[in-house]
Amino acid sequence: MKQLISRWYDALNFLSKLNFKRLWNLTCLIGSYQLSRIFNRQWHVGKPFTMSFEPTTACNLACPECPSGLKIFTRPTGKMDLQFFKETLDQVSDTLMYGIFYFQGEPYLHPDFTEMIRYASKKKIYSITSTNAHFLTDERAKKTIESGLDRLIISLDGTTQEVYESYRRNGHIDKVLEGARRIVAWKKKLKSNKPYVLFQFLVVRPNEHQIDVVKTLAKEIGVDGVLFKSAQLYDYKNGHPLMPINQKYSRYVPQKDGTYVIKNILDNYCWKMWHSNVITWDGQVIPCCFDKDAKYPMGDLKEEKFDLIWKGKPYEDFRQALSKHRKNIDICKNCTEGTRVWL
Repeated sequence: MKQLISRWYDALNFLSKLNFKRLWNLTCLIGSYQLSRIFNRQWHVGKPFTMSFEPTTACNLACPECPSGLKIFTRPTGKMDLQFFKETLDQVSDTLMYGIFYFQGEPYLHPDFTEMIRYASKKKIYSITSTNAHFLTDERAKKTIESGLDRLIISLDGTTQEVYESYRRNGHIDKVLEGARRIVAWKKKLKSNKPYVLFQFLVVRPNEHQIDVVKTLAKEIGVDGVLFKSAQLYDYKNGHPLMPINQKYSRYVPQKDGTYVIKNILDNYCWKMWHSNVITWDGQVIPCCFDKDAKYPMGDLKEEKFDLIWKGKPYEDFRQALSKHRKNIDICKNCTEGTRVWL
């Protein structure tokens, strides 16, 4: 019952951020996207209602399917300048409904991270972040609640140290659980219903036997729910040791010849190209969260205003190319939101 009440409050909290301008913008985006699909032409009206900001590319872990953890980026490691962030948010805040404050890297490694959240909260933008929780000290947990963060996702990919570190390499499960407990405790102390706290459990073969255990652990600690997520794998054609046996939690399905294919049908139209984008730490506008190495920059916010980039030729050409031959774009071949199950 407690988790159900928390979910309802989270929904009402999101709805409280809406106003006429944001709803009208969303209506224009949906309408132009549907018309583009029907008539097979590129009509695009409106600004993104979702935007991801990358506080930093730095990370303390070395997860085996993560470019940041593996340190295989061709782009430099750095952190977003706070003033640049504020100036960027000012350009889009009137229509932005949902701000995602993570991309690659661990957001809490940014020294001004909670100030970024606080600024978004003043703009009445629903804010969400995802963390490995190793830096949720008592002070930072308190600042997180005070910042007005709306949703906090804590990655917990195992319920024992042995299983947890099989994927979250260099990680310590005790720190994760301590961080979660601090967040829950400060919510109570400050009498706050926010943030909506979730354990995110990336289901892979080494941990799929702990699915029921993590649900029990979540209730014991007092987080608001568990989100089960499937793993994006880069070398999946002939199988992969991380693929779960339970197909419900896999992004890939076996074929008669023993190979695997992605579950997603890979339609030649992508809703993300109408409603969202990512801003890298150094100001590059890229199309979506699957462009982890920023291989498809649409423009540089340190040189151009966002509206000019959003309506510019590189974006127009990318949307057009995707609508014709999605499978020819490498970041789109392995694209799916994956399996997310609320329990």
